[in-house]
Amino acid sequence: MKNTAAHTYRAVYWLTSRLQDGLEEARRRPDRGDISTTTVIIWVAAVTGAVLIAGSIAVVISKYNGKLSGL
Repeated sequence: MKNTAAHTYRAVYWLTSRLQDGLEEARRRPDRGDISTTTVIIWVAAVTGAVLIAGSIAVVISKYNGKLSGL
């Protein structure tokens, strides 16, 4: 039981110190972690384009599936 209590204490202490360090860093640099609107627009456009391309390929493959099976 002592060993479990010691491990638990160390884990709680480690998590608490990490949280305090993170909060201190956030107070020192409040702009850290902000994502610009442009970045979000670029990511949405890239993901949309990838989905459209994959969908187009799937449609073409399903349309010509019978003809491609003999290759």
